[in-house]
Amino acid sequence: MNSRKIASATAVTLVLALGATACGGGSTEKNGKGGGEAKADAGLTSIVNASDKKGGTVTYEHSSGPDSLDPGNTYYGWVQNFSRLYARSLVSFKPAAGKEGLTVVPDLATSLGKASPDAKTWTYTIRKGVKFQDGTEVTSADVKYAIERSNFAPEAMSNGPTYFKAYLEGGDKYKGPYKDKSPEGIKSIETPDKYTIVFKLSKPFADMDYLATFSQTAPVPRKADKGAEYVQNIVSSGPYKFDSYSESRGATFSRNPEWDPKTDPIRKALPDKIELKFNVNATTLDEHLLDDSITADIAGTGLQSKTQPKVLVKADEKAQTDNPYAGALQYLAMNVNVKPFDNIECRKAVQYAVDKSGVVDAVGGSVKGEPASTMIPPSVAGYKKFDLYPSKDSKGDEAKAKEHLAACKQPNGFKTSLTARSDRPDEVQAATQIQQSLKKIGIDAEIKQFPADKYFTDFAGSPEWVHKNKAGLMMMAWGADWPTGYGFLDSIVNGSAIKPSGGTNLMELNDPKINKALVDGIGTLDTAARGEKWAEVDKMVMENASAVPLFYKKNLLYRPLSATNVTVAESYLGMYDYVLMSSAK
Repeated sequence: MNSRKIASATAVTLVLALGATACGGGSTEKNGKGGGEAKADAGLTSIVNASDKKGGTVTYEHSSGPDSLDPGNTYYGWVQNFSRLYARSLVSFKPAAGKEGLTVVPDLATSLGKASPDAKTWTYTIRKGVKFQDGTEVTSADVKYAIERSNFAPEAMSNGPTYFKAYLEGGDKYKGPYKDKSPEGIKSIETPDKYTIVFKLSKPFADMDYLATFSQTAPVPRKADKGAEYVQNIVSSGPYKFDSYSESRGATFSRNPEWDPKTDPIRKALPDKIELKFNVNATTLDEHLLDDSITADIAGTGLQSKTQPKVLVKADEKAQTDNPYAGALQYLAMNVNVKPFDNIECRKAVQYAVDKSGVVDAVGGSVKGEPASTMIPPSVAGYKKFDLYPSKDSKGDEAKAKEHLAACKQPNGFKTSLTARSDRPDEVQAATQIQQSLKKIGIDAEIKQFPADKYFTDFAGSPEWVHKNKAGLMMMAWGADWPTGYGFLDSIVNGSAIKPSGGTNLMELNDPKINKALVDGIGTLDTAARGEKWAEVDKMVMENASAVPLFYKKNLLYRPLSATNVTVAESYLGMYDYVLMSSAK
């Protein structure tokens, strides 16, 4: 989910609830134009237009479409959020307002995972009486099969993450259920009875409950699976079932008569119907939001740049907006193996030279982001506010930058390259602003643009290309797969993430102390202590000075008056919580 939300001067700590808890939580506010109680950003900390009324139709639109609505074949954050309505994972993020929404609670399982002392064996117990839409009971075997098909069959399931493959014992050898026809499947997932599932990991992994929130743990009946074609006839385990599906047009949903609320502690399932429409022009979609003909833009990335001024200049319209953090960071990577960035003093010169406030202004102002000083965003567990390279108003410190240039024996500056993705206008704008900042201290950075779909495979993520072309500076953006420091940092600062092609550790950072700190952290079972370790890793990365955090990304969301139970889901990249959302229509 390469793409979470509210600043705090202290570390954000995610609470893992020890028992089943009901959905909701937080305060509530009414929504209304002129004189209404709801205000701008009310959805960040409260449930706006709260209602217990059943009925109505929730209508979502998307400017393109998903990678897949198959819960085992998706990496999109909005699908992970939305699929909870028809696919119940072992555990889930609690549908609730504010920080409470970062709590992991039991869903299909009766409790959170029970870990062995070394965090290498995790056991979950499935609730009894949970049924698929055809009336058959969900068992541990259905969960095991779902994980096998989603992580070990790239010939059919190519979109989703493969963390289970990476962490399960023998995960590198198992060929998946379509090639390996043995009834036992992968041996490191055990199902000793119908309601127990045990994961045997090859290494300690204390974030297992976060991994278990992924839709890949939602059960799939083997007899119904048709590989990549399963998306045409998904079998529901949640409160809604598919009535229709079209890859180009969208999908419609109605109540699943086999869903029993007594077995489901987190879903109220208020709407009677849900409509999901694909390939709606982005500008048209915004118009539909503003004229209240749809409930939400399901992508959750916010209003288009040209729509934003129309909303922000009118007080009553602005009152219907929320501007959350998106759980993502835009940053500038410096490759430590490209001269002169192998010298930390040169890297520190860039740290002080960059005008972060200017970068934010260049991409559209405060609604798009906030100047950053850490790698971990404010809404991710392990965030702790600090700034090792401070400057007044985050505008850079030219004098300090020149001091470090002199210390790295480049007093007159130097030439280098700065890469950016050509089809991401905001990124190019940010690169241009950085280019201007660097020029003030004598660094001549030539901007080279490449398409996003080849950026990591052929250019910035290919060390051979980077070294050959002396690409010292690279634009980068990253969002956590799950909202913890490990989920955010591991793929971008761990030496193991350096690959011949498709790498995401663009700095080529391979510091033994940082690598070890990541391993130690993920093996720490105590949640608070683990969060502290991520803050320590963040500071170690910043002390290395190989990445310049530019801004914490934000989205401008809009809630129509007919939308009820509206709150931002910090756990899902700052979009609205689709398990809670309902409609007065």
